[in-house]
Amino acid sequence: MEKLEKLIEKIMKECEQDGEPVTREEAEEMAKMELKAQGVDFVKARAAEPKPETAEKRKRTVKYSDEKVQIFTELKDFLSENYENVEVLKENKLFSVKIGTKVFKIDLIEQRKPKK
Repeated sequence: MEKLEKLIEKIMKECEQDGEPVTREEAEEMAKMELKAQGVDFVKARAAEPKPETAEKRKRTVKYSDEKVQIFTELKDFLSENYENVEVLKENKLFSVKIGTKVFKIDLIEQRKPKK
């Protein structure tokens, strides 16, 4: 509570210097509100701190169906035969095709079954 007493005295001095003296009760109330606000800020600051990484994160394993791999391969062959600037950005997922000054991206997405 020593911190509270110091803060009360500080508030009373500041208010008096501003030409608006306050009673001890008013200063105490203001000090309590300020300490609560500091506590909230402290909690938020702690939550915002990055957590130390103690364990390594696992890499996500992506499984592709045989049908998706087949479609991707056929699309790659088709695009390569019909267009000059074809680039695979992500294997089994994303193409980039440049026609003149325009660049198109083709994303192959397999839709999942709806959850029941």
